[in-house]
Amino acid sequence: MMSRRDYDLLVVGELNVDILVKGDVEPVFGQVEKLVDSLQVCGGGSAAIFAAGAARMGLQVLFASIVGDDLFGRLMLDLMRSAGVDVSHVVVEPALATGATIHLLREDGDRAMLTDLGSIAHVTLDLVDPDWYYAVRHLHVASPFLLQGLYPSMPDMMRSAKRAGMTVSMDTNWDPTEGWHLPEFYEHMDILMPNENELAALSGQPELGAAIDAMLERVPILAVKRGADGALGAQGSAQIETPVYAVDVQDTTGAGDTFDAGFLAAWLAGGTLHQSLLLASACAALTMTQVGGFNGQPGWEEALALIESQTPEHALGLRALQG
Repeated sequence: MMSRRDYDLLVVGELNVDILVKGDVEPVFGQVEKLVDSLQVCGGGSAAIFAAGAARMGLQVLFASIVGDDLFGRLMLDLMRSAGVDVSHVVVEPALATGATIHLLREDGDRAMLTDLGSIAHVTLDLVDPDWYYAVRHLHVASPFLLQGLYPSMPDMMRSAKRAGMTVSMDTNWDPTEGWHLPEFYEHMDILMPNENELAALSGQPELGAAIDAMLERVPILAVKRGADGALGAQGSAQIETPVYAVDVQDTTGAGDTFDAGFLAAWLAGGTLHQSLLLASACAALTMTQVGGFNGQPGWEEALALIESQTPEHALGLRALQG
């Protein structure tokens, strides 16, 4: 039996591998074979990458999911354990195949993704023990549009979390159907963490300022990822912008999820919106220095070292949060 608030984060989501294919080529049908620069099999899934990043930042993370009894499933469980995530409640189902996403990576940093949902479609609310809502501080919801089995129950899950005294955040990621329907989601949410394109789609407002204003009518805090333009946070009448940290970018896979992990690490430690954005940006930058979403994810010391090297005026307050 868990004692009250043994964990900082509850994450209910997908465990799937990422197959990263890198090269300046376009696939051509008709049995045309082309050579690529590299192919790597890495840990993937927005929820999983987020959870691993948060654990590396020192948060106690409880993860609920389901995988197949196969090579990809075993790999994902091993990677999560290595990151420090509690996956003791993840269900292993021999009748399922673990999900996978193929990422086609171009030299300019852009990518296209092809996903076989597999076990991802079988993540449901049945995997969540109601006692967990009283044993965890915060619920993070990721990829609602991919989690087809959990999507209808997500508002109930968020409502239960709030009633138990938890705070709630969400990163939608992209909606493959481009419908962007999230009925009853926003009323239970403390923080929304989209990228700029997702924010425009969710709000129905293509202009950034109008999109922010529209979403602040639904959620208290926005943390918006803007790629090379940095990050933007909004809360009430306050809006804060932070620049990107300069690093040697190798791969952007999972950068947004690692951003989320850094943001919540600071926010749950009592950090301000500005401090949370800075730590988030440093975490996102460092994970981009290696290929794969799980690789390059920093701990507090690594993130602070980057902040101290480029924006030293902000490092002292963040170091105090570290405790």
